Amino acid sequence: MLAFFLSGIRSGMRGRSFQAVLVLGLLLVGVAYLSAGFSPRHPRTVALDIGLSGIRITLVLLTLFWIQELLSKEIERKTILHSLAYPTSRSSFVIGRYLAVVALASLAALVLGLSLLIVVAAASANYSQDFPVALGLPFWATLAGLILDVAVVAAVGAAVATVSTVAIMPLAVGFAFAIGGKALGLTLDYLGHGADGDTEIMSVFGPAVGFVRWIVPDLSRLDWRNWPMYGLAPSGADVGWASVMALSYIVVVLMIGIFVFARREFS
Repeated sequence: MLAFFLSGIRSGMRGRSFQAVLVLGLLLVGVAYLSAGFSPRHPRTVALDIGLSGIRITLVLLTLFWIQELLSKEIERKTILHSLAYPTSRSSFVIGRYLAVVALASLAALVLGLSLLIVVAAASANYSQDFPVALGLPFWATLAGLILDVAVVAAVGAAVATVSTVAIMPLAVGFAFAIGGKALGLTLDYLGHGADGDTEIMSVFGPAVGFVRWIVPDLSRLDWRNWPMYGLAPSGADVGWASVMALSYIVVVLMIGIFVFARREFS
């Protein structure tokens, strides 16, 4: 497992996708700085909000590109046969590569997070907000939530890669999952409050969303940006249950992927 982890780290760092998407992330952080100039009252809050959204998009894309490079393309090109020729289990290959992707995503999150800190601190430096942003523990806790969010997306992408015969499939499914999982909480909240009295929406989408919630986790529960932005700290129970939800989902999805991968024939 360690050998697959280390080789995955090396391959991910050398890949052009890492460089290209990381540049995109830095550009999005730059956009966050520029957006602060359009807010007359809370420039740093706006910059932080947009910057965190940009970091999540960047991390999701990076993660899925790495899954595609380190899992899907090795399977598609049959180069995985060289890896599996060694006396090691297929589960070690999947877990090692998955952990490499999460480690790379964590490193990218650290780089982008530090960049965002500098941007937010520099945004409208001469302006004093009524509600200053918190760039200490609340900020890093929010970034940790984003990494856990992306780790769930990576697990889904890895599981899809173990069964797919098309290299781009994990990228497409993983991106759709990242969007759907983040929007699920808002959708449930909207329907839970009666959909503004629209009974047709309730009757059409209510049962479907109620079914989806048992398959797709609510990734919005891992978004704690209100803490650094407005000082609204999530409760320990909310953080704990959201973390348990994410970790449990990762374990279950990876186990399913490993189970299928162990029985897959390569010719």
